[in-house]
Amino acid sequence: MSSSKQALAHSASSAEAAPGSTPGAARGARGRGAPDGAGSWRSRLYRWDMKASPYAFVAPFFLLFGAFSLVPLLYTAWYSLHNVQLSALDHKTWAGLDNYENLLSSDFFWNALKNTLTIGIISTVPQLLAALALAHLLNYKLRGSTAWRVVMLTPYATSVAAATLVFTLLYSWDGGMVNWILDFFGVDPVNWRESDWGSQFAVSSIVIWRWTGYNALIYLAAMQAIPADLYESAALDGANRWQQFRHVTVPQLRPTILFTVVVSTIGATQLFGEPLLFGGVSGSKGGSEHQYQTLGLYMYDQGWIIGNLGKASAIAWSMFLILLIVAAVNLLLTRRLRKSQ
Repeated sequence: MSSSKQALAHSASSAEAAPGSTPGAARGARGRGAPDGAGSWRSRLYRWDMKASPYAFVAPFFLLFGAFSLVPLLYTAWYSLHNVQLSALDHKTWAGLDNYENLLSSDFFWNALKNTLTIGIISTVPQLLAALALAHLLNYKLRGSTAWRVVMLTPYATSVAAATLVFTLLYSWDGGMVNWILDFFGVDPVNWRESDWGSQFAVSSIVIWRWTGYNALIYLAAMQAIPADLYESAALDGANRWQQFRHVTVPQLRPTILFTVVVSTIGATQLFGEPLLFGGVSGSKGGSEHQYQTLGLYMYDQGWIIGNLGKASAIAWSMFLILLIVAAVNLLLTRRLRKSQ
């Protein structure tokens, strides 16, 4: 009987509803006295909020990126196609690709590119090798491991100016500790600022000191993510620690190593503060003979010392194209590593 009564009540409510509408529409409209369309308005507002909220959350990043990165990048590209002087920014003339052609025919540009490549290799290779070795040591259980990690990160937290000042005193011609140690072992002192390889080695040592601990912590985080079963299997097969490092740790760290190589290469391409402060008065020239002038210093010298903003913009875009090539090589190597795995 109860089921038949429910069926009759359901048919009655369906009959009261308008043709073509849902059976509960009339009852819902009369139920609480809500105005027509209030529920649909709330549902549309909810759907709009769900769709628009993610874009609103990420909008500040894109606004800041556009204002401080994209717009200056495009404006620099426009400047690189003009003859523009720092003293007369409103008077620029169209130059086309003349600034780029002048760079390709300039010995100073190729010298800066060579110095950037040389300093990049001298600073990156020992830096990453030392970082890998230190991370391997810290990966074992040591007393005061947290304190050692803080010590490793201290050089990275030191300002470029302070670090370069200390290294300038160490490499001083008269009274520098480095020359004092060389003299102690019977080696003639080196004029680190004036010699070609000496100045590049001195600048590279500053970069190595500042960034080795940072990369070591990156390697350490990647090592701690390696499954312990791999080391246990290698130990059961008779592999010692060195063999485990070669055949287990290094292969598992290939993506991380590739990442640090690319980041270090980008940093070496943009190297500016260390050679500028190390050179003192002739820092923007990269030494009296431009022996350690990098692309960053060459751009600074052309733009802010000589005042040729058009040529400086062309140098900036040349550096940007070099970084794009590095990114393309990184993408290619990453794909090959994924296929090999």
